[in-house]
Amino acid sequence: MDHRSGCPINLSLEVFGDRWSLIVIRDMMFGNRRHFNELLAKSDEGIASNVLADRLQRLVSLGMISRAPDPSHKQKVLYSLTEPAIQLVPVLAHLGAWGRRHLPVSRELSVRAELLERGGPEFWDRFMDELREQHLGIPRPPGEPSAFGELRAAYEAELARA
Repeated sequence: MDHRSGCPINLSLEVFGDRWSLIVIRDMMFGNRRHFNELLAKSDEGIASNVLADRLQRLVSLGMISRAPDPSHKQKVLYSLTEPAIQLVPVLAHLGAWGRRHLPVSRELSVRAELLERGGPEFWDRFMDELREQHLGIPRPPGEPSAFGELRAAYEAELARA
């Protein structure tokens, strides 16, 4: 792949600068969506199937996600975040915090961003450990509370209020 420059911001935008790549990673990360149909049907933004297929293929080729046969179903493929994608948690936390401050967000869709912002690096590390366990099979430290569970509970509580 030819790059426009060696600038780290430019190179990052070459990976994530389209409309859908970070959304796919977000849905895998925060929604634990690991199958094509889950990513397609549960997309709040309404991604088209051909666009989703293209982004998944591109993210696999860039090493951001991996693709493997699903051991629970012969005809399904299981997508997993790789370590470089998991390390995007702080980036997504900062993007969410910025969006909450400057854009007309909905309460139910911004509650996880608020929790990530309040939790800071300690919470992000716990969440990344949990993602490593879910996607890479690396056990997280014993006795750690579930960051994913806290994020899901905050979102579900806000949905119930709405």
